[in-house]
Amino acid sequence: MSMSAAWYLRRLSRMGPQEVGGRVGDTVRRRRWRSAPPDAPVVGGARFTAVLPAGTADAVPPDAAKRLVAEADRLMAGHGESFGVDRDDLADPDWFFDPKTGRRAPQGYAFDVPYRDEEAVGDIKQIWEPSRHQYLTVLAAAYAVTGDDRYAERVAAHLRSWWEANPPLRGVHWTSGIELGIRLLSWVWVRRLLDGWPGAAGLFEENPVAREQVWHHQRWLAAFPSRGSSANNHVIAEAAGQFAAACAFGWFPSSERWRSDALRSLERHLRGNTFLSGLNRELASEYHGLVLELGLAALAEADAAGVPVPASVRLVLLRMTDALAAVVDSRLRPPRQGDSDDGHGLVVDGAGTDRWGSLLATGDAVFGRLDWWPEVTGTDVRTTLLAALVRPGAPAVTRPASRPVHFPDAGMTVLRGAAGSGGSGELWVRCDGGPHGFLSIAAHAHADALSVEVRHDGVDVLADPGTFCYHGQPEWRQYFRSTLGHNTLQLDGGDQSVSGGPFLWTRHAQTRVLVADTSDPGVLRWCAEHDGYRPSVHRRRVELMTGRRELRVVDEVSGPRRAVRLAFHLGPAVTAELEGDRAVLSWSRDGEDRSAVLDLPGQLSWRAHRGETGPPLGWYSAGFGRKEPATTLVGTGFADDTAASGEFVTVLGFDD
Repeated sequence: MSMSAAWYLRRLSRMGPQEVGGRVGDTVRRRRWRSAPPDAPVVGGARFTAVLPAGTADAVPPDAAKRLVAEADRLMAGHGESFGVDRDDLADPDWFFDPKTGRRAPQGYAFDVPYRDEEAVGDIKQIWEPSRHQYLTVLAAAYAVTGDDRYAERVAAHLRSWWEANPPLRGVHWTSGIELGIRLLSWVWVRRLLDGWPGAAGLFEENPVAREQVWHHQRWLAAFPSRGSSANNHVIAEAAGQFAAACAFGWFPSSERWRSDALRSLERHLRGNTFLSGLNRELASEYHGLVLELGLAALAEADAAGVPVPASVRLVLLRMTDALAAVVDSRLRPPRQGDSDDGHGLVVDGAGTDRWGSLLATGDAVFGRLDWWPEVTGTDVRTTLLAALVRPGAPAVTRPASRPVHFPDAGMTVLRGAAGSGGSGELWVRCDGGPHGFLSIAAHAHADALSVEVRHDGVDVLADPGTFCYHGQPEWRQYFRSTLGHNTLQLDGGDQSVSGGPFLWTRHAQTRVLVADTSDPGVLRWCAEHDGYRPSVHRRRVELMTGRRELRVVDEVSGPRRAVRLAFHLGPAVTAELEGDRAVLSWSRDGEDRSAVLDLPGQLSWRAHRGETGPPLGWYSAGFGRKEPATTLVGTGFADDTAASGEFVTVLGFDD
């Protein structure tokens, strides 16, 4: 989608004077670079020394290696998947082709390419994803564990193809810093994993084209960092990639400066992007994972190169790991909160490897697990590789003695009980009372204040529907981030927070948690309110009766009479039989039938919606670019200060 003049004015209003000045400087620099493209310095004697310790590849668990090789063979045959689109062109990719729309991106001066305009460029995520070269790190890892030259030769051919097709500052792959940062990190690992292959040095340090590409990537990142209101996960990816390359490819006169500047940026933004509790400030679980992956990869580069890092870097990564261990459910799935675009920092594993289990396994290897951490039973490749480089040991700080339930700074509370009468399984309830995203634009936030998410032994019962898309489909983007698109209450048909564009919120609902009480193990209580519908206030109380396996949700609305819609989104595995204000829910898990009864507020008129498109309602997105019909129950009516219409009681009871 192209951006209108009104959008630019709204975006400008969310910037401070320093950010505006920096962006003006960026514009001047882009114009200067167009007319006077620089040449990379000539360097001699470049060497690559940041290799894995001997025997690392042999230590990869056999089942993880088997999955890796299977994925590599699939890629060798040209097959892959990108955001719900199956591809069969990866044996010889067209670096500018979008298989989703059939369009090719133009290849002019990078900063002239309208990459947000799907009509002109195609789906930019589809085009960018292969050029992160994370499928090449998979192929390189397959070479490392098998010694089969086929994988190395394919990697070399594709890198040479990409470098030829994407000269510096030409085309869409030079428009976004996060893409350059992640690509640099991939190149570092490709070179590391190909060490031992006779052609590795000729592909990288002895190759003037490769050296030029590495230099220009780093020069670009040094010149155009994400600034101010945009300094979210993007700036961390930029700094991590810049730092990794300056450590491993420290061949240039500017390498030492780039390394120190990137490390300062990484340290500052890791702290700035992370609550003291360890949760990511974007309040988007997938970005918590991305930032943690990037931080651990940067730490590995520092330790491999013998570069000291501030103690705060390890401390933030430790807190992020402990926080992840605290919030995942019994199947190691984190909350489905905020935006998700399936972005990864470092990919060296095959399909079927659990991302969150891998991160916890790496955290165990680097920092040591706590007694209350959930068990990780799966294996992965990445943990072995990172752990071989990172100096183990947790910072000398006090870590949580028991599993945290409430994260006051992030406004997240996770209540837990037994899913069955015999104590088997887990009933997991996330309550959202946190800030509306991060920084002035809250780019990856959803209008989800006071929403709840409920899982029964890992199955989404009351689900967060997800994200689905970013660019090109504004109606779907709006739906998946809307108040109606979450398990909360909407007044007068509007969102709690006001959107100014696909990654811009111009007014943020203010939320505060009033109660988070788990002192009584039989009744776990939570209560919060927000002011997004001023002058009305929406307050929600949640009680989890653990012995009865019953969840009680009470919504109160104070203020003038308002039209209300209360939504409950069911997971895709759950079917519902709705009669009046009662819904009987059914699903199966591991071959066993499960059920629950949802008693809904009788003051409202209830309807079930599934897979509707005009407008969208009743959908679930398991991953970026993917959606499937799911049942959404919506109650409509009115609310005001009177007892009859100002309080709505919902009770979810689980059967054995």
